[in-house]
Amino acid sequence: MSPAAARIPALLVLEDGRSFAGFSFGATGETFGEAVFSTGMSGYQETLTDPSYHRQVVVMTAPHIGNTGMNTTDEESRRIWVAGYVVREPSRVASNWRSERTLEEDLVAAGVVGISAIDTRALTRHLRDKGAMRVGISTTETDPAALLERVLASPGMAGANLVADVTTPTTYVVPAVGPKRFTVAALDLGIKGMTPRLMAQRGIEVHVMPASSSYDDLMALAPDGIFLSNGPGDPATADHAVLVTRQALAARTPLFGICFGNQVLGRALGFGTYKLKFGHRGINQPVMDRFTGKVEITAQNHGFAVDAPISATPDAPVDTEFGRVSVSHICLNDDVVEGLSCHDVPAFSVQYHPEAAAGPHDSNYLFDRFCDLMAAVSLDTAETGVH
Repeated sequence: MSPAAARIPALLVLEDGRSFAGFSFGATGETFGEAVFSTGMSGYQETLTDPSYHRQVVVMTAPHIGNTGMNTTDEESRRIWVAGYVVREPSRVASNWRSERTLEEDLVAAGVVGISAIDTRALTRHLRDKGAMRVGISTTETDPAALLERVLASPGMAGANLVADVTTPTTYVVPAVGPKRFTVAALDLGIKGMTPRLMAQRGIEVHVMPASSSYDDLMALAPDGIFLSNGPGDPATADHAVLVTRQALAARTPLFGICFGNQVLGRALGFGTYKLKFGHRGINQPVMDRFTGKVEITAQNHGFAVDAPISATPDAPVDTEFGRVSVSHICLNDDVVEGLSCHDVPAFSVQYHPEAAAGPHDSNYLFDRFCDLMAAVSLDTAETGVH
């Protein structure tokens, strides 16, 4: 019997008491997490396997999900990370030449509890107005009040330290494609598989290392640069990664961070972080590069942001312990900081996903910018003999 044929009633309850009744989608049972919505019309497999979604219940705003099935090639990590999944209408068939399994088969195999046949538009509007909040999905509980009690007893995302759950247990290497140009030590805070692959395409040999790695561990590779990956949880808990970043800044080691890595760099520079009302998630977020004036359509997944002054433009940077810093990118929807650039040390970061898996490819140039930064520092070191 297929999972769809065995679908049973399911209940979703938000922490403010609003509830939705539907039918099971995926595994049966009960799950809790932070309810967030993703605006992508495609790329559901990449969303599900993105470690940044660990302990989050994802609501898909696109009404029809699952039509292209699932395959091994597009997985962004070793497993599905979402705590729960909410869709309006699951596809009855998977029809794509690359499809190997159905979406529901993978959800069942991963034990991910989901719900379907609810008004996801109404749920999304509620989260947009009220903010991301805790949620429970159950196929065993029929009483909303009883499920609400368990929702209120579940942990929130603020203060959540989740990096250790998602990082690689041991170092692995993604070899350069073609002639090797650089070696990069990547601190795995929840890295997506496409990121080292795109660096490899530029001649970078990427050593993906556990989040517990020290600065000395990273430098034992004699890398040309350090990469800070995306990841889940509250950046206020990432004290070890912040320490490593501060050591890299002090040593003038080239550094590039994305998403969670942007927040880590922000903290290392002395800025705070804060939780957004409902975050940025999906593949259609407009961002301006303030160095070029170019507007990029970006893929994003973050519920926290860096509290740096947007008045710190490239022409009027602010002073920090590590020199001048500007807010290099801003979100055009709400002026949230989307990137940082250091003027006096070789470091920069963005809040979004330039690897864009799945999503637009407007921001691939940032990997080229990282290569240019490493090349410039290498040339300067060769000429002066000083790193």
